[in-house]
Amino acid sequence: MKLEVKVPADVPEDMVAEYKSNYSKVTKGTNRLMLFAGDQKIEHLNDDFVGIKDGKYLNQPNSDPEHFYKIASSGVIGAYAAQLGQISLYARDYPNINYIVKINSKSHLVKTAQAEPLSVSLVDIEDVLHLKSCGVNVVGIGYTCYVGSENESINYSEASRIVTDAHKNGLVTVLWMYPRGKAVKEEKDPHLVAGAAGVALCLGTDFAKVNYPNKDGFNEENRSMSFKEATIAAGRTGIITSGGSSRDVRQFLQETWDQIHISGARGNATGRNIHQKTFDEAVRMCNAISSITYGGKDVDFAYKVFNGSEIFKL
Repeated sequence: MKLEVKVPADVPEDMVAEYKSNYSKVTKGTNRLMLFAGDQKIEHLNDDFVGIKDGKYLNQPNSDPEHFYKIASSGVIGAYAAQLGQISLYARDYPNINYIVKINSKSHLVKTAQAEPLSVSLVDIEDVLHLKSCGVNVVGIGYTCYVGSENESINYSEASRIVTDAHKNGLVTVLWMYPRGKAVKEEKDPHLVAGAAGVALCLGTDFAKVNYPNKDGFNEENRSMSFKEATIAAGRTGIITSGGSSRDVRQFLQETWDQIHISGARGNATGRNIHQKTFDEAVRMCNAISSITYGGKDVDFAYKVFNGSEIFKL
């Protein structure tokens, strides 16, 4: 699926080559993105990293944050996304990783019943460019918008400026687009997910990360078919899907294949389904997902990659 890179018009001529280079790095010469998401340290605090059983703490394989970087430097991924501060503390030791700096983040402690969701920038584009000037392989930026929040206009304003500034400097952009707030009754309603995808298009982003839609009574065929509404609504913005909580590997790989080959998604953004595994399993999981995303392989092949009986490289 090798395609000519369509360069956004807000990328200046002297940055077209930089943009094409960064786009090619994250898409591996395709029009798709396999994003390894590592922003949960703020988003979920420590919930994803330490388990509790029978009243005792059980450290998981990912308790040490360096686990992320060991995986990202060894597995086949398009880019690793995390906050600037986290990246700055590890990047010199892992220079081969393509980094996407997540500009904003908030924890899950304040619920919608208490306050409408809002996540403003932790840093600005100049901070990202400074990190890049220090030799870090920054290829893009990420930002979360909460569609339907009473504060959505603040998010949209920031996101639009960030996307424009990123393109001015030849960087690729990914917007996390989540319907959330008191006005939102079903966050994963297919029509609402498609609406969020359309907003992402209007903000000018290259890729948008959304939740895989779902409704009561839906089977997998219903989900994958309904998701087409979002991928069409997004136009030239590539829709990638959130991985969500850890689950059965084959089920996850099947969903990934369906999202791309039935729904028309252009990739995935996976965190817990990778980093909550041991190092070896996590690397094989990266490679299995990428065999579908970048290699066009089927689920049987991808599952063999995860089990170690097949090898996938680019």
